[in-house]
Amino acid sequence: MAIKVLIVDDSALMRSLLSEVINSAPDLEVVGVAPDPIAAREMIKTLAPDVLTLDIEMPKMDGLDFLARLMRLRPMPVVMISSLTRSGSEATLQALELGAVDFLPKPRMDSAASIEACRVEICEKVRAAYSARPRVPAKPSVTSKPLPHAPFEATRSNPGGLPERVLQEKLVLIGASTGGTEAIKEVLCSLPAKAPAILMVQHMPEMFTASFARRLDGLCQLRVKEAEHGEKVQPGTAYLAPGHSHLSVRRVIGGYVCELASSEPVNRHRPSVDVLFNSAASQVGANAVGVILTGMGKDGAQGLLAMRKAGAWTIGQDQESCVVYGMPREAATIGALEEVASLKEVGQRVLARLGGSERRGLRA
Repeated sequence: MAIKVLIVDDSALMRSLLSEVINSAPDLEVVGVAPDPIAAREMIKTLAPDVLTLDIEMPKMDGLDFLARLMRLRPMPVVMISSLTRSGSEATLQALELGAVDFLPKPRMDSAASIEACRVEICEKVRAAYSARPRVPAKPSVTSKPLPHAPFEATRSNPGGLPERVLQEKLVLIGASTGGTEAIKEVLCSLPAKAPAILMVQHMPEMFTASFARRLDGLCQLRVKEAEHGEKVQPGTAYLAPGHSHLSVRRVIGGYVCELASSEPVNRHRPSVDVLFNSAASQVGANAVGVILTGMGKDGAQGLLAMRKAGAWTIGQDQESCVVYGMPREAATIGALEEVASLKEVGQRVLARLGGSERRGLRA
């Protein structure tokens, strides 16, 4: 039976384009199109779609307002259709906080080639949304940056705080895709300001990674920024791969530096999690901690396996807490994971491992 899709967009041209693309897949069927959320509300009742695609800027009711009401009253998989602008990317991040599964940049309609390039991605994201686990909407984010922890904050699992050696020599590497914006946020917000440096890849376009880094920086006790080519990696900072480049890490005298490359996509992604993880396997070795979170596909699994073989400790998000259990499942299948944990536990497990690294004999 085909997956039933309802398209909500105020542009007749966009509704037509999305309908043509989605209906071209044998397992997908557009059961209705709505020009605004008011019409969509009635169609949801009568057509019972499996997946909704939703524009943000529409007449009669804003897409975010509609999404918030929908997720309270009738939670269902929603894929946002977003404009490639700063305001569009920030609104999209709000939508993901409200419970949307994923998003798509609006397809360019200037050529058949650009439309064709979007075809596979649109259909894959609709399928992933259909199989996704609906998420309870998050509470609205605070806008002010929280007060930092005291230096070397002690925890029950790490009563002495993290030693300076751990802060300087250890690196945490994180990879995520579908559902990853909220997953990364939860992990980072559970970590203290005094933590080893973190390097991250989240599959998203360039403008969206810039907005995502700014958003995280306002929420987390760590400093969060987009990575820059050649910059030295510093403790207490999380570096996000920009949407236009692969991110890798390189060991230098006295520490590590970020490297960016606009080379060909890997696993159809740029940035790719595998690129980051493979660089950590060769450059960081046993001083690395690898984390793979919710996401569609298998990007990062082989790289995480290489990290584990190089002596790194690795952890994956469990199926129950994943929006899409793809990347962590692949990592588990090939033996790349040393541990599996729920999303709420990942950050604390990482801290516990870092805090006990010297006692457990990890190589420096």
